[in-house]
Amino acid sequence: MDRIKRLSYEVLDAHKSKFGEDFADNKKTLDQISIIRSKGLKNEVAGYITKFIKKEIREEKAKQSQVSVTEAKEIIEEVQQSEAQQETVSEPAPEAQQETVSEPAPEAQQETVSEPAPEITEEAPAQTVVESTTTTGTGESSEEKTE
Repeated sequence: MDRIKRLSYEVLDAHKSKFGEDFADNKKTLDQISIIRSKGLKNEVAGYITKFIKKEIREEKAKQSQVSVTEAKEIIEEVQQSEAQQETVSEPAPEAQQETVSEPAPEAQQETVSEPAPEITEEAPAQTVVESTTTTGTGESSEEKTE
């Protein structure tokens, strides 16, 4: 393991809650909890800690989004299943439909047979015809004729 990673993990094991996503804040926190004389080494350790914290936060967000996506899919599936169940419950069984259709009422047949059909005699109503003629320059005129 690299020296920078080893030192960073040692610091994080003991003081992880004190570090965040900001490099400058992590550098100040590192100064408070440890004594590192080399400026370059301090910057590298603080930089690795910052990178590590950001990576953890990113992975946590990705897991949360995956969980929320799977929960949403489960909810959608449950809704679709419940809708399908409601549709099957609301539709009557095919056997019940056949029984009602195959048995006609005997009273209805007797009524139609016993009553004679009335004769229909109607006079044709008067029809109205509208004709329009156009003359040049004078406008339109219309005439109504009744037959």
